[in-house]
Amino acid sequence: MKNNEAYEIEIKCLLGAPERARALEARMRELDPSLAALGTHRQRNHYFESKGDFRRAAQVLADEGDRAEFIALAEKAKDVSLRTRDADGKVLLVLKASIDDTTSANGTARREFEREVALPIEKLDEALLGAGFEYQAKWSRERTEYKFNGANVTIDKNAGYGYLAEFEMVEQDPSKADETKARLRTLIEDVGLQELDQARLARMFAHYNAHWREYYGTEKIFVIE
Repeated sequence: MKNNEAYEIEIKCLLGAPERARALEARMRELDPSLAALGTHRQRNHYFESKGDFRRAAQVLADEGDRAEFIALAEKAKDVSLRTRDADGKVLLVLKASIDDTTSANGTARREFEREVALPIEKLDEALLGAGFEYQAKWSRERTEYKFNGANVTIDKNAGYGYLAEFEMVEQDPSKADETKARLRTLIEDVGLQELDQARLARMFAHYNAHWREYYGTEKIFVIE
């Protein structure tokens, strides 16, 4: 996202089994005949503990303005999530900062910084490790993206979690975050899903982080209530 005032408003729903993922796609198509499938890609997402030197990390960015924006967001945010991502060979440096009372890692309203970097993900990781960051966990998933009734919807097949749906809109005004979340929750209700409770999501996230080497790059899943 290049726009400094763009905010990611996102709500997750746990699907679990592949049949529920197929049912969600069919229901979206029923409600929105113009449903657009935007493609499928594989991702590797590497999460880092945010205890390193963000100014050193920023040096991987070629553009001076991007470096300044990255540093400003990292230094003024109370809760940030630093990641590297490889999406079918496109490598990104990602920083997310919460703007509500949820976490930057899994929250419902976040500022997002995302820039492509001309390095393999392994070299980008090395630069962050050299700046004092440490791995929190490595995640792998296959993601299919859709445009549904004005929202961006993804259906992810995640190592560990199984199938997960994310409903997202981008908002320019952070004061409208609650209004946008209400719109997303209406869409979620329309397709017959339930929002994944933040406390349960936190338990799932903590379990994966503690055992990620068992799940990363595999088909294995777990169930945490």
